[in-house]
Amino acid sequence: MNRVALVTGGTRGIGEAVALALHKAGISTAVNYGGDDERARQFNEACGIPTYKFDVSDFNACKEGVATIERDLGPIDILVNNAGITRDATLHRMDSDSWQAVIDTNLGSCFNMCRVVIDGMRQRRFGRIVNIGSLNGQAGQYGQVNYAAAKSGIHGFTKALALECAPVGVTVNALAPGYVETDMVRAVPENILEKIVSRIPVGRLGQASEVARGVLFLVGEEAGFITGSTLSINGGQHMY
Repeated sequence: MNRVALVTGGTRGIGEAVALALHKAGISTAVNYGGDDERARQFNEACGIPTYKFDVSDFNACKEGVATIERDLGPIDILVNNAGITRDATLHRMDSDSWQAVIDTNLGSCFNMCRVVIDGMRQRRFGRIVNIGSLNGQAGQYGQVNYAAAKSGIHGFTKALALECAPVGVTVNALAPGYVETDMVRAVPENILEKIVSRIPVGRLGQASEVARGVLFLVGEEAGFITGSTLSINGGQHMY
C-alpha cells in the first residue's frame, strides 16, 4: 500500500534528510516550509518532492495546508513534526516575543498538525507520528529556556498522545537528536564547536541522514508495537 507522508520544516537540514529518506523508500512525500521560497524551489527541482508553504504555528493555516496536500496526494498516513526555530538568550535578557515564537512554532505546531490529521488516522486505524525533540529538551541548555521548554514539552506531548491512540493503530514517537551537522550548527564559532564535539563520546557531529534512518524505522509498517518512545540519536552525549 502506498503511504503518504508529510514532513514539516522539510526543505533543509534534518527535515530535508527525512523527506529524502521517505521518498527513496517509495513513500509519497510532501514537505512543508515556512519562508524561504528560493530554497524550496531548489529542493523541489533537485528531488521532485512537492513543497507547501504555510505557518505551522497557525492552526487555520495548518488545516488549510493539510487539506491542500490531501487533495493533491491523498490522506496523510505519516506525519513528521520537524519544524522549529531558535531565539536564544538567557532568561533575564529574553523578551516575551522570543519566548512565545519558539513555543508556538516548536511545540504549538505539534498540536496544530496532529490535531488536523488525527481524526483521519483514527478512522483508517493506521498512522505514524514522529515528533522531533532534542537533546536540549532532555538535558537543558544554557541560553535556551524557550527552546528547551518547547522540546521537553514535545516529549510529554508524545507520550500522552501515544496513550490516546494506541488502541486504534496510530503510533506516536519522538526522536531526540544531539548535535547534527546542519547549517545552524555549522554557523557556530569554531572554538565553541570544538568544545561541543569534545563532549560527544563518539567524537564527531551527527549526520542528518543518521537521524533520518531513525525516523524511517519508527514509521515502518512493522513498527506498530513501538509507541510513546523517545529514540535518542546523540553520539552518547546524553544517555536518558
